[in-house]
Amino acid sequence: MTDDRTGPEPHEAEPHGNFASRLNWLRAGVLGANDGIVSTAGLVVGVAAATTDRGPVFAAGVAGLIAGAVSMALGEYVSVSSQRDAERSLLDKERRELRDEPDQELAELAEMYQAKGLSTETSWTVARELTAHDPFAAHVDIELGIDPDALTNPWHAAVSSALAFVSGALLPLLAILLAPMNIRIPLTFLVVLGALALTGTVSAALGGARRGRAVTRIVAGGALAMIVTYGVGQLVGVAGI
Repeated sequence: MTDDRTGPEPHEAEPHGNFASRLNWLRAGVLGANDGIVSTAGLVVGVAAATTDRGPVFAAGVAGLIAGAVSMALGEYVSVSSQRDAERSLLDKERRELRDEPDQELAELAEMYQAKGLSTETSWTVARELTAHDPFAAHVDIELGIDPDALTNPWHAAVSSALAFVSGALLPLLAILLAPMNIRIPLTFLVVLGALALTGTVSAALGGARRGRAVTRIVAGGALAMIVTYGVGQLVGVAGI
């Protein structure tokens, strides 16, 4: 039973709010882990192909892991900081317009709801009621698509990106260091390709893409990277450089 005055109740399990933002964060985490897997795997496989000593493999792997994590964190920090500065600038501009030109802003809000399919009378009613409740929130929501209370923190983005990279990079590093010498490279190949298949599956699910195609692309790319670096390592080892 539903109350005619209130309408049907929303589905409890249906996502609302900033679900799209959370989905983007999850997708970025998967991609960061994938970067860590591929870059570190290529590095340690190449070094392992050139020498049987574990020391150089360990040093190269750890150096690559740290450098990659720092690079990812810095890149994410700069990117998100720039985005946040732009969003704050737009929000400040909207505040000034609401303060200096309230009538024009009300008319603009009504026009936007008309463009969405509401009648002229209904759009003006909606615009007036939303403006009476919270004019700033009403305008930034439909005009800018920004939630002023949910701006991305660049520090959170940087740390999350670095952790995602490290989590992915540890897989090939541990695989090649802990495996017996005679099978360490093929075992690392298998571990990496399995991990890439998993990240490809998750990426496809998040993006609504076909799983087979997404997994094939990412696994083929990772395999190619390891084959190339393995070949380079073999050449360096044979040359005795």
